[in-house]
This record gives sequence, C-alpha cells and structure tokens, in this order.
Amino acid sequence: MRKMLIVVALAVALAGGLALGYRVGRTRHGDAAASDVPRSGVLYHCPMHPQIVSDRPGHCPICQMTLVRNVQEPRAKRTIYRSTMNPNETSDHPGNDSMGMAMVPEEVAEAAAGSEPTVKGLAPLALSERKRQLLGARTVVAEIAPFTKTVRAVGQVAIDERRMQHVHTKIQGWIEHLHAGAVGETVRRGDPLLTIYSPELLATQREFLVALDNRARVASSMPEIVTDAEHLVEAARRRLLLQDMTPAQIDLLASTREAQKIVTLYSPVSGTITGRNVSHGERIESATSLLDIADIERVWIVADVYESELPFVHDGQEATIALTYLPGRIYKGRVSLMSPLVDAATRTVKVRVELDNRDLALRPGMFANVELRAELGGRLSVPKDAVLQSGKRNIVFVNSEDGAFEPREVELGLELPDRWEITKGIAAGENVLAAANFFVDAESKLKAALAEARP
Repeated sequence: MRKMLIVVALAVALAGGLALGYRVGRTRHGDAAASDVPRSGVLYHCPMHPQIVSDRPGHCPICQMTLVRNVQEPRAKRTIYRSTMNPNETSDHPGNDSMGMAMVPEEVAEAAAGSEPTVKGLAPLALSERKRQLLGARTVVAEIAPFTKTVRAVGQVAIDERRMQHVHTKIQGWIEHLHAGAVGETVRRGDPLLTIYSPELLATQREFLVALDNRARVASSMPEIVTDAEHLVEAARRRLLLQDMTPAQIDLLASTREAQKIVTLYSPVSGTITGRNVSHGERIESATSLLDIADIERVWIVADVYESELPFVHDGQEATIALTYLPGRIYKGRVSLMSPLVDAATRTVKVRVELDNRDLALRPGMFANVELRAELGGRLSVPKDAVLQSGKRNIVFVNSEDGAFEPREVELGLELPDRWEITKGIAAGENVLAAANFFVDAESKLKAALAEARP
C-alpha cells in the first residue's frame, strides 16, 4: 500500500511538473519562457485546465485538448498559485495545497471595473479552424428576409346554404305519384316532382271557375259591378298561385273549365336532391318538407382555423385548396366569411371559402386541405437551428470580429417552419452560429463556471 501511495504521488508530481513546465515556458526550439511572453500578445489556454497557458496554439499536456484563444481584451495581470490536483484551490502566496502538493504559479487578468458577462452563466468562446471543421460549426448572416406565414387547416366541402331549396306545399292532401327519384339525382327547374290530391286545392279551383262565370254574366252590367267581378277573379287566381299551381296550369283551368282532381307540383329550382322525406300515397300537411334540393355548382369550403392563427387570416384573402382524391388539382378561392364564434372544444373558428363547382367534382362532405398565405413584409430573422431555447431565455452565439463566439440573449417574434423572427438582441448583418450550438453552449458554460471559481 505504501508503495502504491508513493507511485501515485510521483505521478501527480510529474503531471504538476509537466503543467508547470508548460506554463513557465517552452525552451525547445528556442521557445521563450513565460516571463518573456509579451503581456499584450495573444494567449491560448486549456478550457479544462485553466492553469495551462501558452503564447501559441497547441494542445494541453494533461488532457490533450486543443488550446483555445483568449478572447478577452488584454488587462493588467497578477500572479496566483493554483493546486495541480484541485484547480479551484488557489492562493496569493506560494506553498503547498491541502494535499501537500506544491502549488504552481499562474498569471491571471485583473477583472475590469464594472465588467459583467454578456449573458449570465455563459462566456465568449474561441474555436480553432480545425475544431470548427470537426464539429461541423457553421455561421449564417442574420438578415432582413420576407416573412410569409402559411396557415394550414382542414376543411370540408359544404352546400352553399343560399342555394338550398326546401320544397313544401301550402295545402293538405295525399301524394298520388312521386316523380322525383332518390337522393343524389339531379332535377331541372320546371321538372315534375309529384302529383297530389288535395280537397282544399280542388275547392279553390272551383271558386276560380265560379268567379270566371260571374264575370262573364255581368260583362254588360254597370262598370262598378264589372270591376268587382274582375277583382274576384284575380283574388281566386292569386289563391291558386299561393297553393303552388303554375300560371300555365291556371290558364289551362280557365280554358277547359274543369277542376283538376290531381295536380302536379313542379321543381322551383335546378339542383341535386339532398333529401327526400315522403313516399307514394303518403298524407302530407302544409308544414311537411317534401324534398330538399341544392344547387351544388357553387359550394363552400368550411375550414377550422386555430384561434392563435386568426391574426394571419382576413376577409378576401386568397386560399389554396387541394383534395387527396384529386392529386395535382388545385382550387383557388377567397375567404368570404370568418365566424365571430370560437368553438369551445377545439378552440377553432370557422372560415368559409367559396368555389365554383360546375363540373361537380367537389362533393359535399369531402375533406380538403386549405392553405392561407399572409405576406408580413421583411423581418430580421435567423434559422431555427441558431437559437437555443431553455424555456426562460433564448440564446444565439454571435461570431465577433476576433473570431470568438459571443453569447447573446435575444427576443423572438413570429415563428416560421424554418426561421425565427428576432425582435431584439442582434442586428442585421451579424454572423451567428447555426450548427454545433449545443457543444459551444456546454463549453461556454464550463468556461464561465471556471472563471467564477477564480478569486
């Protein structure tokens, strides 16, 4: 055991001697000693062993790490003594450390009055060209770039409610025959929909015929009587129109003078049958909805947009619509309505886009992908990889003129899929680190921690 302790002590002394020898100076090949190194010259140090300092690039004799260039401005220096076993143990006077090992001298820069790190807990860091290549570190320029926010939403094809027709009758009766087919079939304006027997309609026809006969009888009477008879005919005719008889049917009734027991009802619009609520022989009331007919040659796309994206959507904005079942086909439309209501469950707002659908390729109920693009103008931005987010602060490393990477805390604005807007912290034209950020961040924290440990 005693021999082992002696071996360990010798190894420690040897390491300390190497470090001291490297710190004091390199005499091989005529290298100057540390006392000859100009205080205003560029110095290099080991990030793991701060006591290792050199006036030229190289490697640490202890851990073989590449020495990094000091990025601090030259300052007044003083000599301290540091333990070779515990770098955090220092003294203003020569002597031994707590383990009995001789402490080695080290020159340190005096802290400038009022100097504080740019970002607390981080320190500027220099990387050699070789180390940059090994890490894949690269920089990009913070620039004013055009910002285009794309809002993507899922929509659904819907019927234009203004082109929907509910077919009713204003009389009671029974359906004798249903001409309209099943849901999905197309009808044209004026096509027969159904025939109906209605005692009420039959009675109104007879009243019209009586009014016609009365007008004929008083045709040679006093003008006042003829006018009253004419008013009765017109009133009877209006009642027939209100009960869904067409002008042609009324004219036929006036010419034949025969009331029709079975009357045909015709389609008031052209479109597609979206609902059939009656069948042959069914009794109907005036409130019964017989058929639903919709004109789907123009449809709506109703998209659900999250409330957080509403600032980028407005009336009249151009929309691009694509459907998975029609690959390669793109529809263009414009926002015609933004609902003033927010869905409490999904936190979305209904946004309506109107589209022409003359080929009937868009079928109500289909899902669609909707894109809304908002041009936001030029904004200062950097790639997302350049920003380190910790939850409390956002950090970028700026490549300064002397080659060091200086940590900066920045404020973020709008987010794009590949970029962040920077509202505060850097200026346009500055170079920022966009790769190897995590390594640089870790080494910057280590360097800052070691600096804080120094007296």
